[in-house]
Amino acid sequence: MRRFQVKVNDQVFEVEVEEIGSDRSEVTKVSKRPTTVTPVGTGSAPAVPVRAPSAPVPPAAKPAPKPQAAKPAASSGGSGEEVRAPIPGVVSELKVTAGASVKRGETLLMLEAMKMQNEIPAPFDGVVVEVVASQGASVQTGDPLVRMRR
Repeated sequence: MRRFQVKVNDQVFEVEVEEIGSDRSEVTKVSKRPTTVTPVGTGSAPAVPVRAPSAPVPPAAKPAPKPQAAKPAASSGGSGEEVRAPIPGVVSELKVTAGASVKRGETLLMLEAMKMQNEIPAPFDGVVVEVVASQGASVQTGDPLVRMRR
């Protein structure tokens, strides 16, 4: 049993929660016994009876996969390595053009995701062979952005 404080409409309640198991799909039985929730720090407020839900709790949604860092990947075109989008977003600014020499860490382009500007760096020293993405293009995780050669 674990104890928590919960604030509802500016009133703080102290609750006890029992963990049933780590796999939520195991939850098939719900207790019908009433539970008492006691307000904290109110002094004269009476305990509030609370009933358990009558239906099983649905399984929690699985967390989204973590985005991968921008890294070169083998290109299917054969000339150079691709720098791929680490997260979905919109290409807001291109910082390089084809034929440009870049140093490792230099910004290739800006990718806007969730109202934030993300710099996409060059993974190694090299030459930009092709800028695959265009300004304003919407890209998904793993889409090629720039093709480079060492």
